Amino acid sequence: MHEELMEQVVSEENLERALRAVKRNRGAAGIDKMSTEELEPHFRRHGAEIRAKLASGRWTPSPVKRVEIPKPGGGKRQLGIPTVMDRLVQQALLQVLQPIFEPRFSESSWGFRPGRGAHDAVRSAQ
Repeated sequence: MHEELMEQVVSEENLERALRAVKRNRGAAGIDKMSTEELEPHFRRHGAEIRAKLASGRWTPSPVKRVEIPKPGGGKRQLGIPTVMDRLVQQALLQVLQPIFEPRFSESSWGFRPGRGAHDAVRSAQ
């Protein structure tokens, strides 16, 4: 099953969808300073190598860039920003794994789920 899942993850169609999603979401550059605008040309040049590393289990994520952002009530919050390549890999994995696992989660589970959030949890509790 593992091999079948990785074949789905590294499929051209899945990686193209992931690429579009990362570009659409924009976001700040990670530790390597690559922007979302630079991602597609980079992926076009190195896609075969990236697919091979993922399929063989040799992909190594880059360190996460740490930044502090101000909190509304004062103080600062730590934020980790992955590289756009790592976001592409995360998105490709999500697209394959989410349809498998999402239906198995409890209806009472609200965190980090599509179409659900903190406000939904509060309404449910009320």
